[in-house]
Amino acid sequence: MPKRILITDYVWPNVDPEKRILNQINADVIVAPDPSEKTLINLSKDVDGILTCFAKVTENVIEAAKNCVVIGRYGVGTDNISVETATNLGVIVTYVPDYCTEEVSDHTIGLILSWNRKITFHNKDTKEFGWGNAGLGMRIMRLSEKTLGVIGFGRIGRSVARKAKAFGMNVAVYSPSLQDDQAKENGVNKVSLETLLKTSHFVSLHTPLNEKTQGMIGEKEISLMRSDAVLINCARGGLIHEESLFNALTKNYIAGAALDVMEDLQPAIDNKIIQMENTLITPHTAFFSQESVLELQEKAATSVVQVLQRKMPENVYNKSVLPHARMKI
Repeated sequence: MPKRILITDYVWPNVDPEKRILNQINADVIVAPDPSEKTLINLSKDVDGILTCFAKVTENVIEAAKNCVVIGRYGVGTDNISVETATNLGVIVTYVPDYCTEEVSDHTIGLILSWNRKITFHNKDTKEFGWGNAGLGMRIMRLSEKTLGVIGFGRIGRSVARKAKAFGMNVAVYSPSLQDDQAKENGVNKVSLETLLKTSHFVSLHTPLNEKTQGMIGEKEISLMRSDAVLINCARGGLIHEESLFNALTKNYIAGAALDVMEDLQPAIDNKIIQMENTLITPHTAFFSQESVLELQEKAATSVVQVLQRKMPENVYNKSVLPHARMKI
């Protein structure tokens, strides 16, 4: 009997790469017409696996999916999946933690360069008002010898540090799991969060979103930052308490913010942070290149196939489920 796989949502042109890989097990692929909980509950009742991008795979959805043995996440984080429910019910959750390391780290460095060199400002001003109109009164730093503070030192954090060092920047890192020998090996300074915030000209977030990191950068943390510092987030919007950030930007407590993600997955165009002059915003595109998306599609689908073939996938998020998983691998 063919396996049935539900794709809750996706943001790329098509799911042909997934279908090609899922065809290895002659799977029937169902693409949800919308990502609402009601729709996903109805469609998940007889599926063997779920692939999800941004849709909320809630407790109710997982409980309705009586035959489901694997939920594959298109991406690094799993905060849109009720992982605890999946684990309790024996459902393996897979993810793709390594598909866009170069893209996100490139984007982070790009935001630093664009902010510091005022590239978007000068481009807009020149096109609207002519050559040389903007003048040279704004603050532009010499990046070499300035400090980049990296919060979180996984694959992306390490890649950002490596690229920043190529510009001659000093890199300070706060990560509870970072060992002294690892810091030395990567040529970075292991510091406390307080020290990082107080000394960094740029602060870049590269941590997962969970109960411990939700709103980790709030009023207290921002108050520690330099007045000429820029806060960068290409990770998860919920890491920053946005009302605190808005207040700090309004009162010029920090110089600005460069954001690829926000608390709202699709913020309105009149969002007050988006419309501020001292913010640089991109619409959650740090992950994107044609190469990274294809890699994501293929790896996510491959993990689902492997579980259904009783093989161990490369990346299981909830490893504690394995002893009591619905599908023994």
